[in-house]
Amino acid sequence: MLGELAAKGFSIIPDPAKADIIIVNTCSFIESAVDESVDEILELAELKKTGRCKRFIVTGCLPERFREELAASLTEVDAFLGTGAYHKIAEVLTRPSEKGLCLLPPPAALPLQTHDTRRIPSTTAMAYLKVTEGCNRHCTYCMIPGLRGTLRSRTIKDIEAEARHLISSGFKELVVIGQDTGCYGQDLAPNVRPNVSLPRLLEKISEISTDIWIRFLYGSPDTTDKRLIRTVADHENICSYFDIPIQHASSRILKRMGRHYDENYLLHLFDNIRKIIPEAALRTTIMVGFPGETDNDFEQMLNLIKTIKFDHLGAFIYSDSEGLPSHRLSGHIPTNIAQERLHVLMSAQSKISAEKNQNHIGHIYPVLVEEQMEPGLFTGRSSFQAPEVDGIIYIDSKDAVVGKFADIRITDALEYDLRGETV
Repeated sequence: MLGELAAKGFSIIPDPAKADIIIVNTCSFIESAVDESVDEILELAELKKTGRCKRFIVTGCLPERFREELAASLTEVDAFLGTGAYHKIAEVLTRPSEKGLCLLPPPAALPLQTHDTRRIPSTTAMAYLKVTEGCNRHCTYCMIPGLRGTLRSRTIKDIEAEARHLISSGFKELVVIGQDTGCYGQDLAPNVRPNVSLPRLLEKISEISTDIWIRFLYGSPDTTDKRLIRTVADHENICSYFDIPIQHASSRILKRMGRHYDENYLLHLFDNIRKIIPEAALRTTIMVGFPGETDNDFEQMLNLIKTIKFDHLGAFIYSDSEGLPSHRLSGHIPTNIAQERLHVLMSAQSKISAEKNQNHIGHIYPVLVEEQMEPGLFTGRSSFQAPEVDGIIYIDSKDAVVGKFADIRITDALEYDLRGETV
């Protein structure tokens, strides 16, 4: 959207109080994201009274999910654009205002971005490289297929061209993403599909430059096969980092979720990764409080976490909605029990993370320097830390350069973050 607007002559400014137009891009995947989005909208809507704001636009998953109902309840907003209408943002803002305008075409109406789609990245060191839109899975708790449409993959040639452009622009890390990255290429024609897969894509990007990091996020247990693991092992510039949301460990709950694997499959998968790449960093996402989850189911998941000892783990409470198949399942869990389970799970992971961080002390790692906090203090990330979701490394240095790599000796470990110095 920023690229579309810049191409039409709009200037992007960081202070919303000084903006003529405010755009809020929203998430609505879980209830807490809905609440956060609505709170932000209501707070910024006040600037129509106290600031320069003349037009206020809400885009993304919130209008896609709640549609005209949202427009009726948020009368402060001038226009709503769903997930299939991002590319219409400049068109909407260059024509006369239509109060309460709702553009809600099917998500598949959104054209796939191409290598020449204009972008304005929000960071200087790292850039996201989106390779798919949508998802073909039918997980009972997830509304992503309804919000983003079915799986659509870009061509390897087009993605490779964008990667070359980003690398030539100075980005040192490319983060390959999609709603279901591991399924990249599965939607393409049968005669094309054998030559288009995530391992093949990673291989092609890795050949462009050895002086960058390539990271991929949002995989799945059933698409993380030996070929993908060995592709990572065989290429030094592909981060040995596996983000594999498992959601649960109980076979009974996984079946109710629509996930097609069990605890034994997960144990075998993560054992395979560590056998092939002993230094690999493992990240996962867990859901607690899914309908029907018993104390035994939760204990099974907790034991799996303690057995595998993920380097990074995110957890959230099941978020119910009438539009989800899981809404119709029996045994919905009271909020207080779900919250207690979340606390127990994250307390266990906190100890695991602290122990793993202690093991980093004394080691030297390449670190991508991302920000200068103050003179002599920077922050950055190692290859075992993904942007925005994992911890960071505080760097004591007089000569570190933002946007460049530096060799850092780890000197201290916090609960989730590390501290180090240049060597």
